Amino acid sequence: MESTSEKFSPFDLMSAILKGVRLDNSNGSAEAAPPALVAMLLENKDLVMMVSTSVAVLVGCLVFLMWRRAGSAKKKAVELPKLVVPKAEPEEVDDGKKKVTIFYGTQTGTAEGFAKALAEEAKARYQQAKFKVIDLDDYAADDEEYEEKMKKENLVFFFLATYGDGEPTDNAARFYKWFIEGKERGDWLKNLQYGVFGLGNRQYEHFNKIAIEVDNIVTEQGGQRLVPVGLGDDDQCIEDDFTAWRELVWPELDNVLLDGDDATVATPYTAAVLEYRVKFLDQSDESVSDYSSANGNAVYDALHPCRANVAVKKELHSPASDRSCTHLEFDISGTGLAYETGDHVGVYCENLIETVEEAERLLDLSPQTYFSVHTDEEDGTPLSGSGLLPPFPPCTLRTALTRYADLLSAPKKSALVALAVYASDPSEADRLKHLASPAGKEEYAEYVVASQRSLLEVMNEFPSAKPPLGVFFAAVAPRLQPRFYSISSSPKIAGERIHVTCALVHEKTPTGRVHKGVCSTWMKNAVPSEESLDCSSAPIFVRTSNFRLPSDPKTPIIMIGPGTGLAPFRGFLQERLAIKESGAELGPAILFFGCRNSKMDFIYQDELSNSVEAGVISELDLAFSRDGPTKEYVQHKMAQKAADVWNMISEGGYVYVCGDAKGMARDVHRTLHSIVQEQGSLDNSKTESFVKNLQMNGRYLRDVW
Repeated sequence: MESTSEKFSPFDLMSAILKGVRLDNSNGSAEAAPPALVAMLLENKDLVMMVSTSVAVLVGCLVFLMWRRAGSAKKKAVELPKLVVPKAEPEEVDDGKKKVTIFYGTQTGTAEGFAKALAEEAKARYQQAKFKVIDLDDYAADDEEYEEKMKKENLVFFFLATYGDGEPTDNAARFYKWFIEGKERGDWLKNLQYGVFGLGNRQYEHFNKIAIEVDNIVTEQGGQRLVPVGLGDDDQCIEDDFTAWRELVWPELDNVLLDGDDATVATPYTAAVLEYRVKFLDQSDESVSDYSSANGNAVYDALHPCRANVAVKKELHSPASDRSCTHLEFDISGTGLAYETGDHVGVYCENLIETVEEAERLLDLSPQTYFSVHTDEEDGTPLSGSGLLPPFPPCTLRTALTRYADLLSAPKKSALVALAVYASDPSEADRLKHLASPAGKEEYAEYVVASQRSLLEVMNEFPSAKPPLGVFFAAVAPRLQPRFYSISSSPKIAGERIHVTCALVHEKTPTGRVHKGVCSTWMKNAVPSEESLDCSSAPIFVRTSNFRLPSDPKTPIIMIGPGTGLAPFRGFLQERLAIKESGAELGPAILFFGCRNSKMDFIYQDELSNSVEAGVISELDLAFSRDGPTKEYVQHKMAQKAADVWNMISEGGYVYVCGDAKGMARDVHRTLHSIVQEQGSLDNSKTESFVKNLQMNGRYLRDVW
């Protein structure tokens, strides 16, 4: 007997399925479908297939729309070279070769460059050994892995920069914290041979602090020092310091890495001139290189900044002043970028058009030349020389010179060598080589360092040197670095704005050139959105600081910040105002502020007066160095208030200093030392210990540059 069946619409079928099959929540088992439903499903197999496919497509569309909606809710980060995340590496096969690990902690790329330069020459000298260059932040994911991996090392070199107030670089901070806190490990590094080269500036109080501390701790924990710690001084010629230190390294590595049969006279090594592979493009659309393209899920940092519009710009000095100071506000509303009071903002600025045009003239290339740079061959083989920085996006020459090339800094000796290679005039080539050589050390110090000659000035004086783009961007012009500023606002008052207080750099150099600070000039010329829809913008990111107010608002605080050193304290005052308005009680606060003239450069004068009236600060002490017959600075005002300063410190108060590290911060430190010694009736040794304890306990904080 032939069977018959009813035909159902898709909606009938779906309804039957949904009603006929029920999941029992008590035991997780599916109840059997009624026989009628089973028969219906069997008779409508094609329809079941069509409906199930449709449902899958609908679900997929819903998921995609929800993802797109979530992604568009956040403003996208600026795409720069990808952030490298520490990841587990496969165990290396023991091939019998001795291994040398070279670590670096860098802020501007110099330490990384030296580390790679050492590795390149070492590879040529010791082919029977393996050399590996590692970013300290990428070496390990956590403290446990740092210790586990470091135990396996036998021969290492550290290249460590010190910046700010004796602080480690961002990429070395995690390693440094772990290493310093682990001083009580005994002689666990007794099998380690090592060397340390530091990068610092002798003008700063804590010259090469990080390198010196790491060197001492490795020795204390059993490490065998191969060479004395190198103390690179960026105030002079740090390349010469590195060269001298490196020459001490080779004899020691000869002893460690060469066997008797291998000990031969080393072949003279000449470092190759770094060069990107360049591809010239016909494309004229620069959208691929615009800062707006990015990964929307990226965390904002130096590699993934956020483009922010300039909302407000004001001149803080009076018209009578012969100097300038800019108040700038970046609009971060809707970006997801956040900050805390006391943090720093990093700003990627652009070169002046006049500077860019001069570079275009010296390179003798069209500003519309469109190209891309690469660190590998067309087949993917890495280019020789590991010192190449990650490439920037494809763009025109004008864009590359505007955004990525540091054109106004003093040229390094390696840049002079590269220029010499491409100088068509033999006399110019010889002169450049001489300046870069050990024999020309004194002439380089006079011609470049003392005279403050910029890269463009040097290129202008050696006009036959026309390096190709791959060499210019790899070996001649350093990468333009972000400028850091203490944020002069509090998110409790200005949550959607980041305020910056920036003094204009406009100085005449010994050669007669007027040096215009790249970022301060950009800020002074910026067009705010309150004046034009076509406003200025810049990629920015926030760097966390430990410059924080005490957790208890009743704790006494002493703030010392002349000139633009007032910036973070303006944020402090905004935060204290918000705390006060919330009903909390504030402790005493003294602010020592100084400038040249009360009628010319007394920045934020009205705001400071209002803070006193509102009880946000209990006392405002002002020092004007050019108003009277004698110069008076903030340290003099501190000395006059010695008893008050000592009483506040004795009551658990915090001391904050912000501003110039080379002069003001040193003078303030000496004055604080004198106050503690005299008011506390302490001898010199106990005074040193007292002040150091303030620093160690986070009660004496400095934000200096």
